[in-house]
Amino acid sequence: MNTEDFDLRMMRLAYSEAQIAASIGEVPIGAIITCRGQIIAKAHNLTERLTDVTAHAEMQAITAAATALGGKYLHECTLYVTVEPCVMCAGAIAWAQLGRLVYAAPDPKRGYQRFAPAALHPKTQVSTGILAEECASLIQLFFKEKR
Repeated sequence: MNTEDFDLRMMRLAYSEAQIAASIGEVPIGAIITCRGQIIAKAHNLTERLTDVTAHAEMQAITAAATALGGKYLHECTLYVTVEPCVMCAGAIAWAQLGRLVYAAPDPKRGYQRFAPAALHPKTQVSTGILAEECASLIQLFFKEKR
């Protein structure tokens, strides 16, 4: 399987995690972390359920991946997330030294690109846009229904 096909498959799984988040009243963001082609973590937002503002999908996935690997550095890992990470999550991605970040939809209001475009580790490769429309629509629908 080539990289593009694998990335699309993983983003679809992240989207499924985002749908789970929406179904329990969480902001619908999902994340998957892979290492050497294997899924090592799946997560979605849990800020409401855990009453924890730091329980973003990315943070949950990074913790699970570090536990799975038995170490805090995720050099050989890729994080797939349905929406551009916020500054907090970008900082965690940097500290974990993730090898690659793939996000679907940009977040022009709260994404790290707006506030701290250099927040990621300098070696982290970034790809964007896979399933961007679907992921953006899921977030927009969620907030439309909340208001």
